[in-house]
Amino acid sequence: MSRSNKRRRGGPLAREAQIAGWLFISPMVLGFTLLLLFPMGLALYMSLTDWPLLGDHHFIGLENYRDIMTDAMFWEVLGNTVYFTAGLVPLNIVLALLLALLLSKSIRGIGLFRTAIFVPVMTSLIVWAIVWKLMYATESGLINQLLLMMGIKGPAWLYDPNLAMPAVIVTSVLKNVGLNMVLFIAALQQVPRSLYEAATLDGAGRRASFFNVTLPMITPTVFLTVVMTVIGSLKVFGQIYVMTQGGPSNSTKVLVYYIWEKAFKLFQFGYASSLAYVLFLIVLILTLLQWQLRKRWVFGEGDA
Repeated sequence: MSRSNKRRRGGPLAREAQIAGWLFISPMVLGFTLLLLFPMGLALYMSLTDWPLLGDHHFIGLENYRDIMTDAMFWEVLGNTVYFTAGLVPLNIVLALLLALLLSKSIRGIGLFRTAIFVPVMTSLIVWAIVWKLMYATESGLINQLLLMMGIKGPAWLYDPNLAMPAVIVTSVLKNVGLNMVLFIAALQQVPRSLYEAATLDGAGRRASFFNVTLPMITPTVFLTVVMTVIGSLKVFGQIYVMTQGGPSNSTKVLVYYIWEKAFKLFQFGYASSLAYVLFLIVLILTLLQWQLRKRWVFGEGDA
């Protein structure tokens, strides 16, 4: 590099450009530091302490994490969280894909149906959960009233340990399925028509075209929706808090609700912080695992 080029790079104009660049990104850097890095660092420190609401806190090292490993309630709520995720993710993905296949066609008025399915995504989670709690009511709920019209006595949905979690799963699926549906519609519209024409010439029917053309081509979107849905399901809280409060008999108490309970009902902020970091590690490990497994089934990622 010539001496004149070095002068230009280190001259007043270059310094002004650097200052301007830092000024432009400073709100983002400041927000990232204050709203993410600092809280994460503080939570990590709190997880290594006995931190009550009142009184002094003191450093106890990894004792909170050792207590978690022997906490029977932790393993129960972790099992409930896995149950919720295992029920919600496949149901959400399959339903979203089916809706996308039905609503991806260019038919007059189809936008109205797309909007109707997407509206719950924009609806407040708390409002949605309250409405569904009323619908699940044992005596006066809409669902049991409809069953009664057919001569069927409806169960106590949210008060039966065997039915409460499935009821919450259905509520959560219907709340968020519209987002994945929109992503699938966008992916379906990007599949080249020429591939379908070639499949038809080879004698492939609709089913064969779907499994050999459509599904492989939209696997990147399937991967994206699976990752997002898994992460969202592990962080479920609002509908549990509104609809069941973790009951009955702890059958719907999930990990985030347990963290909230430890922090804001029992005021064990150190233990709650350690639980939060355990959840963070679970999400991180599952995400990295999915990222590695994508090479086996996501189209175009085999050599990544």
